Amino acid sequence: MTNTFNDPRTLQILVIDDEENIRFALTMCLETDGHKVVAVGTIEAALEEASRRAFDLIFLDVRLGTQNGLDYIENLLQESPWARIVVITAYASVDTAVEAMKRGATDYLSKPFEPTQLRLLTQKVAERRLLERKIDALQTTLGAMDPESDFPTSSPVWRYAIEFARRVASATAPVLICGEAGTGRGRLARAIHQWSPRERGPFASVSFQGRSVDALEAELFGSGPEGSGQVGAIAFCHGGTLFLDEISHLPLRLQPRLLALIRDKEFERQDQFHRRSVDVRVIAATSVDLQKAAEAGQFRQDLFMALGVAQIDVPALRERSEDILMLAERYLAHFSREHHRQITGFTKDASFVLKTHLWLGNIRELRNVIERAVLMCESDMIGLEHLPADLLSAEMKNTGEGGYQVGDLVPLETIEMAHIRRVLASAKSIRRAAAILGCNASALCRRLKRVERMESDNDDKSAE
Repeated sequence: MTNTFNDPRTLQILVIDDEENIRFALTMCLETDGHKVVAVGTIEAALEEASRRAFDLIFLDVRLGTQNGLDYIENLLQESPWARIVVITAYASVDTAVEAMKRGATDYLSKPFEPTQLRLLTQKVAERRLLERKIDALQTTLGAMDPESDFPTSSPVWRYAIEFARRVASATAPVLICGEAGTGRGRLARAIHQWSPRERGPFASVSFQGRSVDALEAELFGSGPEGSGQVGAIAFCHGGTLFLDEISHLPLRLQPRLLALIRDKEFERQDQFHRRSVDVRVIAATSVDLQKAAEAGQFRQDLFMALGVAQIDVPALRERSEDILMLAERYLAHFSREHHRQITGFTKDASFVLKTHLWLGNIRELRNVIERAVLMCESDMIGLEHLPADLLSAEMKNTGEGGYQVGDLVPLETIEMAHIRRVLASAKSIRRAAAILGCNASALCRRLKRVERMESDNDDKSAE
């Protein structure tokens, strides 16, 4: 459904008129100007064409035999929500024009019309589409200013995931992104869309967490009378990409319908039984092990298999610890510009805390911490005093220098954790740190996670 042209002013145009000579005249005039035209004589044929491809401009005759073309404006817009509809009629009147505009048309053309009128009208639509594309390009440029827009990394695991995502982007198969919340799953889903041939098509995101079944059904499939009710995300994304976040929360009642969408490219609106064809790519994300959820009967096994054709595992930030300080510096530069501060870096102690913190909230937490620090900092360096209290480990709070010494009157576990954190601060990755400490990376992550939660619980008790 993506429109790709050498000339950005070239339009995809659908002509709907039951008079063959009108269809011929419009097609000749529009194609002479370089546009791509599909001409049909019935509304049924028009809806079929609109379900197959995207149109920028639709010329719709008011009288189509015994049918009123105005009655189908909403249907056409559901198939191509971004299209401009121009009503053409031999019975033009103010009332007709007003009614057409109310139903979603953008202009009207009276029969008989001159080629000049037609060219002026199509030129106006082409200029608007060109402006929209420029806005899209500007948004892409602004997105590139985001510190993580280019997925910077020194982590082999994350680098492999990004390379795999680029490879599957050109396909049409569903993608399943697995990883903890805050790791950038949504950012990766949008990147896959932008790297794909669907980049000019729509992109929409639906989160399933904390939503009622009825609300999700309406948002996904659409609700109310067709043509006047809510356009669902599936219909809106025709020709584009639909991102489904936290897919494990999709109610069992709706799972067969999502499976039908993936397998058959068809869906039904809420409370209706007529299936409609749709061209949409599904990208899903989960922080839950869907295989275990399927084994427990909480998720359909066949839906899990359909979604998992291309599975991408996004590592937690603590599993790519070599990236932490690099990302922190990028966010520091970004927020310093945004908030008009002149901050050049982090103190040694602040860098140590950033490097050794577990970041249970992942990149989202890191971003928030750095922005808060920038807002609080009145000097040229981010120090411990600018970091949240719960970010500082017990040894940092007590000494401010980074740890205890052997022989200090503290529990053995405290000395052990101080040593682990020092090794983590010096090692290039958590795997290297685990090798130095004589354990495997998974065991080290579990131990750090457990200790961090214990420290957080102790802080909460102290506050009480």
